[in-house]
Amino acid sequence: MRIATMAKLIGGILLWIVVALCLFLTLVPPFLDRIYYRGQETAHFDGERFANPDGETAPAPALAFVFLAHRIGSAMQQPVWPTSVAVAQSRPPARVAGQAMQVTWIGHASVLIQTQGLNILTDPVWSDTAGPLGMGPRRVAAPGVAIADLPKIDLIVVSHNHYDHLDLATLKALWQRDRPVIVTGLGNDSVIGQAGVPARGLDWGQKLTLQPGIDVVVTRNHHWSSRWFADRNRALWSSFVVTLPGGNLFFAGDTGWGDGKWPAEAAALGPVRFAAIPVGAFRFKPGQMAADAHIGPRDAIRVWDGLGRPWALPIHWGTFRLSWEAYRTPPDMLAAMLRCGGTDPARFVDHPLGQRFDVPAIGTPPAPPSDDGIARCRAEGRFDGFR
Repeated sequence: MRIATMAKLIGGILLWIVVALCLFLTLVPPFLDRIYYRGQETAHFDGERFANPDGETAPAPALAFVFLAHRIGSAMQQPVWPTSVAVAQSRPPARVAGQAMQVTWIGHASVLIQTQGLNILTDPVWSDTAGPLGMGPRRVAAPGVAIADLPKIDLIVVSHNHYDHLDLATLKALWQRDRPVIVTGLGNDSVIGQAGVPARGLDWGQKLTLQPGIDVVVTRNHHWSSRWFADRNRALWSSFVVTLPGGNLFFAGDTGWGDGKWPAEAAALGPVRFAAIPVGAFRFKPGQMAADAHIGPRDAIRVWDGLGRPWALPIHWGTFRLSWEAYRTPPDMLAAMLRCGGTDPARFVDHPLGQRFDVPAIGTPPAPPSDDGIARCRAEGRFDGFR
């Protein structure tokens, strides 16, 4: 009897939570809308909002409902994540000269790339939570490098305005310390400007010359943007190519597969030496292999293949819990899929947070992964143990 009463109480509480969320999503959003960018209409901007020309993602409220319903319905079934992960923080060198290249994974989508005497940082987030007003997912792993131990940053690229990628507190701290060049998609410069930080907002295909022979090019991917639900797609999402002597740098940002043509578009700007490619936050139900706005290991391999199979780092996992999969599922599944496809996983493998590694010069690329091999391994149940 006591158990039945408790179940009714919990059910009633959950019902009121859903009702409150419905009211919130109905009444509050008009007051949370923002205009971040005004400009001429293009193939991916209708004068008010940006869009994926290869097909739109699900509306933000729908995503919120699906995510909440899943979290409530499967809370007892979800794989357990660690509450904290030990991190051996490091202190990178002040500069890496010439065509040598060293990379340090900071966490999530934050990566430090050092080459040509430049220090480049992607989507820097040092805050403890990823959400508005200090709410949202809490990081389980400290940044691989303390912000005070970072070398002077010359360039920051910001892929879009979701809180796990655009962190105003971090950007403000880095701007006040180093005065880096900050490049982002259209409209995000307005968001960053709210912290008193200047940023250069560019459209897909536009570039900023950092120095002779080194350009920052804003390139297409497949995602969406929002800070407050109702401001959905008021700012542009993007990936980036940094052209460099000896081979380019590619940062995929946060992305789904879409039409799958955008990796080759980035590779057309020149051979890619190093790529940071997301692999996590792809499961919102057991067995799911990708989400509309997030690629998993399977599609990450396709992105890697489209880039010419450069040396790559899997990112967007193991820092903030954003979906259903277990903590180590993304990199472990990636390695298993590469082996099943007949490819040595050493060129696209995870590295510990804070551990600096060298990126070799461009050489002979490995053989392309075999789709048939991956399909066969999946049919044989080799991926069934991943949650």
